[in-house]
Amino acid sequence: MLHPVVEGDATAPPAAPSPGDCWIVASPASGAWEGREDFLASWDGTQWTLCQPCEGMQVFDRSKGKRRAYLSGWRQAVRPALPAGGSNVDVEARASIEAIIDILATLAIFPSN
Repeated sequence: MLHPVVEGDATAPPAAPSPGDCWIVASPASGAWEGREDFLASWDGTQWTLCQPCEGMQVFDRSKGKRRAYLSGWRQAVRPALPAGGSNVDVEARASIEAIIDILATLAIFPSN
C-alpha cells in the first residue's frame, strides 16, 4: 500500500509543480483533475498520475504538518485539550495524558503546538 507525502489540498493542478509533488484533489476539482475529488495527483515531471485512495490509506500532509487517513474521505486527528479543572486533580494522571498527547504529536498524528 502506498503512503506518500502530499503538499496539501488543491482544486486544480499548480502552475509549476516539481517532479514528485503530490496533492490531494479537493472539491470542486478542475482542469486535468476534474471529476477526481479525493484522488492523489502526483507530478512526474511530464504528466499527472491520479491515484484513487483506498480505505485506510495514509499520507503525511506537509501543509498541515500531520498525518491524514482516507476513511470514506480524508480525515485528520485533532489535538485534544490538556486536562484542566475538576474537583479531584490527579497530577500523575494528567502528566501521563499530556505525555501521550505529546508522543502522538511527535508521530504527526496530532498537530504539534
